[in-house]
Amino acid sequence: MKNKLLSAAAAFFTLAVLGFASLLPAAAQQKQTFQNPIFPGFYPDPSVLRVGEDYYLIHSSFAYFPGVPIFHSKDLVNWTQIGNILDRPEQLNLDGHNVSRGIFAPTISYKDGTFYMVTTLIDKGGNFVVTATNPAGPWSKPHWLPNVNGIDPSIFHDDDGKSYIMYNSDAPDNKPLYDGHRTIRMFEIDLKTMKTVGPQHLLVNGGVDLSKKPVWIEGPHIYKVTGFYYLMAAEGGTSVNHSEVVLRSKTVTGPYIPYEKNPILTQRHLPGDRPNPVSATGHADLVQTQNGDWWAVFLATRPYSGAQDHYNTGRETFLAPVTWKEGWPIINPDHDLVQYNYPVPNLPAQKKPAFPLTGNFSFHEEFKGTTLPMYWLQLRTPRYQWYSLSKPLGKLTLEVRPESFSEKMNVSFLARRQQHVKGSASTEMEFAPTKENEFAGLVAFQNSEHYYALGKTLKGNQPVVQLLKADKTVLAEKVLTEKEGKKPVYLKVSFNGGTYAFYYATKKGKWQLLQDNVDGKYLSTRVAGGFVGVTLGLYATSNGLPSTNRASFDWFDYEGNDDIFEKPSLTKAK
Repeated sequence: MKNKLLSAAAAFFTLAVLGFASLLPAAAQQKQTFQNPIFPGFYPDPSVLRVGEDYYLIHSSFAYFPGVPIFHSKDLVNWTQIGNILDRPEQLNLDGHNVSRGIFAPTISYKDGTFYMVTTLIDKGGNFVVTATNPAGPWSKPHWLPNVNGIDPSIFHDDDGKSYIMYNSDAPDNKPLYDGHRTIRMFEIDLKTMKTVGPQHLLVNGGVDLSKKPVWIEGPHIYKVTGFYYLMAAEGGTSVNHSEVVLRSKTVTGPYIPYEKNPILTQRHLPGDRPNPVSATGHADLVQTQNGDWWAVFLATRPYSGAQDHYNTGRETFLAPVTWKEGWPIINPDHDLVQYNYPVPNLPAQKKPAFPLTGNFSFHEEFKGTTLPMYWLQLRTPRYQWYSLSKPLGKLTLEVRPESFSEKMNVSFLARRQQHVKGSASTEMEFAPTKENEFAGLVAFQNSEHYYALGKTLKGNQPVVQLLKADKTVLAEKVLTEKEGKKPVYLKVSFNGGTYAFYYATKKGKWQLLQDNVDGKYLSTRVAGGFVGVTLGLYATSNGLPSTNRASFDWFDYEGNDDIFEKPSLTKAK
């Protein structure tokens, strides 16, 4: 990406992880449990791959850049991000995309020394494949697949050397029998030319039972086990009726016969008011370990309001064991409820990553490196680097640019995921607005129509701290003295389920409440719609007018402490 001399910017600061590293012997490890979700926060649509003793996992990224984070693990529990597959503007054009469009449901596979990632760029291009010999990158430019018309593509490499791509597509003859009537289709694909070969095959029409009008059959994967081809897919839509179903065939092109006890994973039959619910389970992928055990990764949500299905952390990634019964895979076989704790996989113990991904954790980030850590996100594709870690050193400085959240363009916004139901984020900012249109601060962001922005601006030539809603409503403000206006300001958002609170300080640690009991459900997927979760980030804008200003951030703190992480909930199925 081309660098550009910063002219107008906002600055933020540091990350020191407060984590714990443990390396247990195998015998002790087998007595341990791991904590679900293994990827809390906005990490949806997981796809998992084993190559030898190494495991790789990727997720959807929608309109965030860089696209498709990729993680590595040895034990399926502790994951370290090794890259972002779509990390160059030439690979990913997200201009004009709504936040929940962009990259849908990527999948990862491997054959003969090459890794393949296939996904859909919604609204602009369709389906494509990128390749790499090292999963950490670099990955190739997209190979577009014009004949693959649909979403959720997945590549299956058969043991006879052939490869196939299956995906969600329209109803037969584009004549749906009901709303949500979709199909699973497949082509053979030539990996040398990246072109489809031969006829298209219709594998599933509607779902496991067309007479029951099943909706949104999607996220297909094929596995070959003991002579059968198993086709696994999600059904029921990605909300509370989400489920996972399986079919099988003696030949890769079908016919595929559904399992008579489908679905093999769902929570839709459980009461909505159950404590600490796991909901919307589906979009699963299976992996067999080198020891012969099977595990599933899948997306699920953690509603904080039970039957009302409000959640702000987005769709998250869970891990559960798989058992084969009478020739069929069953996910979470010993329980009715998806568990927050399971015994760890029978795999070599591994140190926890430096950057924590699950459980209760906190960290303090100082922006002292030469590059931002991989988990920082931007909205849409950047065309030049409008932030700096060196001007001045040790601070994150953002240009105050005209672009704002109301536009479908890249804005001066860097964020990380909200990964807990309970927690907080805070920062120290140096910013001297020169006009009333200039604003910089800390944002809890769901989408362009649903966010809260806590920051500093001018009002009648006086510096003020303001809390803004996405519709530009000023929810609260505090006029700063002339002396306070020339010093750094500290900003903090705390969250507890459906309630948010916003604080500011003019002296470090001396927090003053600006607004309490702010409606957090406004940031939930149930209210805001879409497929992403809340991100917490640093923002600067001049709201459509030119500016030569900047805002600098000295550090960024995050803390999450959820009740579910304090004790296991091993409720047996009834």
